[in-house]
Amino acid sequence: MSHTVNRRNFMLAAGTGLSALGSLHTSAAATTPSASATSPMKLGMVTYNMGKDMSCEELISLCKKTGIAGVELRTTHAHGVEISLNTGERARTKSLFRDSGIEIAGIGTACEYHSSDPREVEAQIKESIAFAQLAADVGAPAIKVRPNGIPKGEEVETVLERIGKAWGNVAQAAADFGIEVRMEVHGTEATRNLGNIRKMLDYAAQPNATVCWNSNSGEEDSTGSIRSNFDLVKHAIGQVHITDIGVYQYPWQELFTLLKDSGFSGYCLAEIQYNEQPERFMRYYKTLFDLYTGQYRYPNPDVYDSK
Repeated sequence: MSHTVNRRNFMLAAGTGLSALGSLHTSAAATTPSASATSPMKLGMVTYNMGKDMSCEELISLCKKTGIAGVELRTTHAHGVEISLNTGERARTKSLFRDSGIEIAGIGTACEYHSSDPREVEAQIKESIAFAQLAADVGAPAIKVRPNGIPKGEEVETVLERIGKAWGNVAQAAADFGIEVRMEVHGTEATRNLGNIRKMLDYAAQPNATVCWNSNSGEEDSTGSIRSNFDLVKHAIGQVHITDIGVYQYPWQELFTLLKDSGFSGYCLAEIQYNEQPERFMRYYKTLFDLYTGQYRYPNPDVYDSK
């Protein structure tokens, strides 16, 4: 297969500077201006909870009916996009999404590299590379991996280095397939700390090793702003997980404005609990996202596709 992104292209992209962040009011995210109407951010969904029991066809139907552009397919779920798929099944999955106009935003794995057992880390690296090949075969641009804690009795810095270097090894191999490896800001306090995520990123030292911002609690400073933590990784954000954007639990407007100002043009993926009226709920979600990102317009007759 041919891919438009390879290791050389990743290196070229790494040398391209992102636009500087615009200044925000220091008082709070509540005074943050909305993102520009030209925001290129796209709304997708994670199938971790919402969509976990849906087939690929059902996911595509939900996305088209609600204006959702793409999905991060979580492994081990009902849609069955796994490394066990044979060549024909991979080709059919790629065609199914391509022909529908709904993108596979990425493959969401549970691969992790914190173990103190070198054999386990090596097995996780090998599985991650297999998922990267799967992503390439089904037309996805990336896989998601995660840090998941510090083994008891080990120094934090030792584990951060282990995770980061394993991440870098996976990314180096995945670059040959044109695939990004996105590390989710996840796990215990030590591994989801943005300063430590930055350390892992530096240990990885690969241009296609990028960060999955996870909109976690505790990322704000004393003024309620996430800017200082965002600035640590803004140059390397590959995708964003967002949760209940209709609830006052996170500085959502500031996040979307910072993303826009940083030049981010990827997916913001709804990682939310299942709702018994998924179509109705996701239409509300899409409207909120468009309002936050300055993309709302009316009339907008093409936003939903009932076919």
